[in-house]
Amino acid sequence: MNPYLRPVRRPPVRSLSDIAARLVDPVLQKKAGMTAELAVAWPQIAGPRLAGQTRPLEFRWPPKRSEDDPFQPATLVVGAEPMAALRLQHQTSELIARINRLYGFPAIAKIKITQMPIMEPQRNNKPPLRALTAADRRKVEEMVGHIEDETLKASLKGLAEAMLSRGDRSRD
Repeated sequence: MNPYLRPVRRPPVRSLSDIAARLVDPVLQKKAGMTAELAVAWPQIAGPRLAGQTRPLEFRWPPKRSEDDPFQPATLVVGAEPMAALRLQHQTSELIARINRLYGFPAIAKIKITQMPIMEPQRNNKPPLRALTAADRRKVEEMVGHIEDETLKASLKGLAEAMLSRGDRSRD
């Protein structure tokens, strides 16, 4: 084999989640005392009913008085929507077991619930309505004027007005 034609060595392929965890873990560790592993696994740990209404905030470790103190598990502070706090309180022992199973040792002993807004406010994706002009109202009357059934006529008139108020004026 020619020594000048060595194959090019490429670095091994890594997943984006591994790279992101390496970047986020030190920040979470410093700010909240936990790893990204818990934040990522929270939807599976909390379950579908609580996942969107709760989120782990931080680990609070008991103060260490000396190097000889035995390990004591932390308290996990969980933020919860007020409507989910009671359900979370009833499931704390199950959540503690799941979290400790995730870490492989008794990392937490208690859960402290802090009521706070967690869910993102829902955006209004409806297009803005515009006021109907006199020409629009005449157009609607022309469309439904020949209908004899008053109930059907009123329904179709309401539908036409709603569609015109949502429509783009440039199409008229």
